[in-house]
Amino acid sequence: MSGVQIERPPLADVAGSRSWRRAFDDLRLGWSQRSLWGYLGWQDIKQRYRRSVLGPLWISISMGVIALAMGILYSALFEQEIDTFLPYLATGLLIWNFISGCILEGSEVFIKNEGLIKHLPSPLSVHVFRLVWRQMLFFLHNLVIWAALIAFFPRPLGWGVLLAFPAFALLVLNGGWITILAGIVATRFRDIPPIIASVTQLLFFMTPIVWSYDDFRSRPGAVGERAQLAELNPVMHFVEILRKPLLGDPTLWRHWVVAGAITVLGWAAALVILRKYRSRVSYWV
Repeated sequence: MSGVQIERPPLADVAGSRSWRRAFDDLRLGWSQRSLWGYLGWQDIKQRYRRSVLGPLWISISMGVIALAMGILYSALFEQEIDTFLPYLATGLLIWNFISGCILEGSEVFIKNEGLIKHLPSPLSVHVFRLVWRQMLFFLHNLVIWAALIAFFPRPLGWGVLLAFPAFALLVLNGGWITILAGIVATRFRDIPPIIASVTQLLFFMTPIVWSYDDFRSRPGAVGERAQLAELNPVMHFVEILRKPLLGDPTLWRHWVVAGAITVLGWAAALVILRKYRSRVSYWV
């Protein structure tokens, strides 16, 4: 067997697969294929409600029923006025569904697209953009519930509601790095998705969605002090920067500062992971 020679890839090629240029090219090429992931994302929603009479309207109906049931229950438990608490809870659920969708589905984005990754020569970011786009469509469908509640329980929104646009853009940006980071790590370590699911469920109760942060913080004693610990929850800041404009409440800029810092740090970590392990995902799935 001494005459058999094994060809090895040049060191430059191996190093090149982990270059910053290829990591950024993956994102650039993925963005250039908007027609592909845009179509696939919309088809994901259509397939989910295939042969349904109401189709994607079930997204809003199911969300509305859950929000109404939880609003009635928790407004009674926390002794809150239904006309203020129900829009508060429903808007929080609307935002939370987008965040949790990016986290939970992001952890399996490459695992579930194993066939496409192995047989379709496209950038990894195509699957990331497809998932985030699908979550955006869900959010826009559910936005009908927010509009209905604002019409039924009128609130003075004012020009501050325009801050919802940059807030949602920031949310989408974070959905991208969360999907990249969670997707690559979970593809390598298959124990990660169930761990992420458990942590996400815990985050739901730690985030002021079914309970009012301002109400608990204003209470005297240990209750108010413990409520302030919610500030350590990064998800809370993203919920607040979008929920407050949608409800016409005053904007607290510290939430924007924290959300902006998390965005920068998150994308830095995601780009490092994308640079080092992008080429290995096809072997791990």
